[in-house]
Amino acid sequence: MALSLQQKITDPRQGVYLIGTTPPKAGTAADKTERIASKLLARLHEVEYDGLIVYDIQDESSRVESARPFPFHSTLDPRQYSHLLRNLSTQDVITYKSVAQRDNLEFNQWLSDTAAGYQLQNLVLVGSPSSAGDIKLSLPEAYQQLQQHPANYFLGGVAIAERHAKKGNEHLRLIDKAAQGCQFFISQAVYNAQATIDLLTSYARSCKKQGLTPQRIILTFTPCGGEQTLQFMQWLGISVPEASKYRILDAANPLTESIKICRDNLQQILQHCVELNIPLGLNVESLTNRREEINASIQLFRLLKAVMELHLAEKQVNRVTGGF
Repeated sequence: MALSLQQKITDPRQGVYLIGTTPPKAGTAADKTERIASKLLARLHEVEYDGLIVYDIQDESSRVESARPFPFHSTLDPRQYSHLLRNLSTQDVITYKSVAQRDNLEFNQWLSDTAAGYQLQNLVLVGSPSSAGDIKLSLPEAYQQLQQHPANYFLGGVAIAERHAKKGNEHLRLIDKAAQGCQFFISQAVYNAQATIDLLTSYARSCKKQGLTPQRIILTFTPCGGEQTLQFMQWLGISVPEASKYRILDAANPLTESIKICRDNLQQILQHCVELNIPLGLNVESLTNRREEINASIQLFRLLKAVMELHLAEKQVNRVTGGF
């Protein structure tokens, strides 16, 4: 019997390979939404993946002063799109949920509706993008609500290496989130390998010191087709080293160059973190709806999955042979 996504995530011997996507714009008709979903799944037909991630897109203009490179558009309810994708693909889906907009009572009702009306179990809860604005529910409060709810949710959190680079405490946030019920983490898109290595190393050392088992961390990668996408990545808070930035901008084919950078970054992370005993996973997304970047994300997924599978195979050999 095939393992469920939850079983794969919680089994450190398994690889976990995911595809990230966003819902269509708000107001999209049901028949068009189904065509969009079917088109996505057709693109993925020839790749083997373990599940899909559906993001909850929020207007993050309160987080930064600069203008958003791409205009913000509200989307359909992520639960609606997750439900549709799961039914069309028979694959497990992880649904993101921003919790700041609802109070305790409203969020509790949202949890009930999500379980009963959409039959979704896999959630990643995210807090407000900034401390500004009207925050009705904090992330710790949402975790507490979920723990008290009768539905059996499988909970994940976000891991942001850039925050660790600035504050040096993201690894402690991960440990705290795990204590509040998170069983896996999904990173922001990785373009700064060293920042990710530093976070993973700090997390592994703190877990070992406290006698804790590290949770799986799923590393996200995305292709970049040019200057506007690069600006959007940086607006989102993704750290792009100067060398990588100019490699992309000066390349004859920026998309191809960005794929090479992502491969190099994953290889570097795996090389440095092989002894940390943190189960890793892979998530590939396209940050735009441009056809060439969506197609490039599938090419990137193929490449990075091969890199990750080779790494897992080598770890298994070392486990059996004792490293010789």
